[in-house]
Amino acid sequence: MPAPKKTARRSLLVTSAVLSSLALAAPAAVAAPSPSPSPSGSPSASPSATPPASMSTVGGARLGQPGTQVNLASGVPVLPKDVSARSWIVADAETGDVLAAHNAHWRLAPASTLKMLFADTLLPKFPRTAQHKVAPSDLAGIGSGSSMVGIKEDETYTVHDLWLGVFLRSGNDAVHVLSAMNKGVENTVREMNEHAEELQALDTHVVSPDGYDAEGQVSSAYDLTLIARSGMQKKDFREYASTVTAKFPGETKKDKKGKTVRKSFEIQNTNRLLAGDSDVPVYQGIAGVKNGNTTNAGATFTGVAERNGKVLLVTVMNPEKDEHNEVYKETARLFDWGFKAAGKVQPVGELVPPKSAARASAQPGANPSGEAGGSGDGGSGTAGTGAKPVASAPAADGSSGIGVALGITGGVLVLLAGGAFLVNRRWPLPDLVRRRTRP
Repeated sequence: MPAPKKTARRSLLVTSAVLSSLALAAPAAVAAPSPSPSPSGSPSASPSATPPASMSTVGGARLGQPGTQVNLASGVPVLPKDVSARSWIVADAETGDVLAAHNAHWRLAPASTLKMLFADTLLPKFPRTAQHKVAPSDLAGIGSGSSMVGIKEDETYTVHDLWLGVFLRSGNDAVHVLSAMNKGVENTVREMNEHAEELQALDTHVVSPDGYDAEGQVSSAYDLTLIARSGMQKKDFREYASTVTAKFPGETKKDKKGKTVRKSFEIQNTNRLLAGDSDVPVYQGIAGVKNGNTTNAGATFTGVAERNGKVLLVTVMNPEKDEHNEVYKETARLFDWGFKAAGKVQPVGELVPPKSAARASAQPGANPSGEAGGSGDGGSGTAGTGAKPVASAPAADGSSGIGVALGITGGVLVLLAGGAFLVNRRWPLPDLVRRRTRP
């Protein structure tokens, strides 16, 4: 339980965030420009392009200014010089303070980071145990060269399987199957755009639910951070985003004896700060969230990490430096800076709460009511606040116990102020992930 002094401080921060978001809500809709495709028809231009002179001011006027925004002062560490991304943001996930940003509202192609919005929109709709037999039409319209988890027609998968495919392998085939379950791609896109508006992610325009390059499909570092913050309030979202490896159902075949069998194969999370790579170590404290890479977007990534009780969100979009895993290296540098600067640097803006949370908090006698936007638990209920993290043994479904949100640290899901959104509470990060070192 936080100390009373800290709780009071958070209460003031919450009140400030809500009042600021209400003040910004009306002009923000005007401030967010329409997508402006380049002559080639792409929603994003070349890496050497300059940001617009005028961008959205959601979250604060400085976030709408081009260039780097940070309040350097005595005792505040200098920002890393080797960050080449066209756009990035470092924010405190709990208070919503934006510690520093660079072209935060520049509308760029998001690639598969857009799957965070897909998940935040659809996760609460289907119980994880629900099963679906894949029809050929479910897999229609998947873009050429898409990342796939390996879903086969006429095979049956659980919703849990499909979400593992979305989060770990960034499978566009899994996205299309879940979209088919949600009355189709067109309906899913409409709901995603509506949810983005509810989150005040007004830079975002969805054309394809999987993030595949499409004319006019854009988001921003600010919006992707808002979306990740909303998603991380859902228990299932936290679990899937932090899972390192899992077993995925294969194709039904007959063995040498003529017996029908269906074996599973292992899939690994493509988030290199979570799974590690030859030139990228597992980042200390990492707990998700989502990466992406397409021709128009370049490399994009949103990550969440915890260190010494501080939870930060970092989004990096399209590093100009063309090196292997550069998006993860730049994210790690910004995380390092953020953890050193937290508590010392004055914020340059804020992550606004959703419209509904702002309205509810503004009403007298508002009462918190659980995880905002739906639990995403698929009807399985929520673990009690006294539950303990499970040891690093494989989970019952075959997914890796190291890197899965298997339990809730005692006392961590504590209300810190009135209202129901994340700015008023700490959410249970996957305890095992943030404490493990590189395998």
